[in-house]
Amino acid sequence: MRCPYCGSLETQVKDSRPTEDASSIRRRRVCPDCGGRFTTFERVQLRELMVLKKSGRRVPFDREKLMRSIEIALRKRSVDPERVERMVNGLVRQLESQGEPEVTSDRIGELVMEGLRLLDGVAYVRFASVYRNFGEARDFRAIVNELAGEAAEAEKRLPDTSASGGA
Repeated sequence: MRCPYCGSLETQVKDSRPTEDASSIRRRRVCPDCGGRFTTFERVQLRELMVLKKSGRRVPFDREKLMRSIEIALRKRSVDPERVERMVNGLVRQLESQGEPEVTSDRIGELVMEGLRLLDGVAYVRFASVYRNFGEARDFRAIVNELAGEAAEAEKRLPDTSASGGA
């Protein structure tokens, strides 16, 4: 593995362990030339995926690009990085197991929105504003109202714990 700091090819693995969901191996590495320390992840890749863009271009699927866009939506939000990693792993597994070598960028965007909706409402709105190209404040209002409606429905489904058990 090439050192990201000095470019040396002689890095050493200091620690390896599976991630919490056991979908990848986390490796701590050190470069003997410059002393730089960094982390790598080893993951199973079922197939090479191609992304069909709206412009018609086909580009290789890039997990890191997906992760960066999600991290931008989650910026300054207190969401456990392990939960984000699990969401991305699940999304990638879903795409790889669909059986198709090509996936549309729209499908990826919709899956990310589904994941973010469950993970963090603010990140969901942020991502949706870019993905759906919001142009006006009412676009934000509509999606926030949608989230509020879902929260109210979820609250109605919870058992009522306000009544006391004795008299």
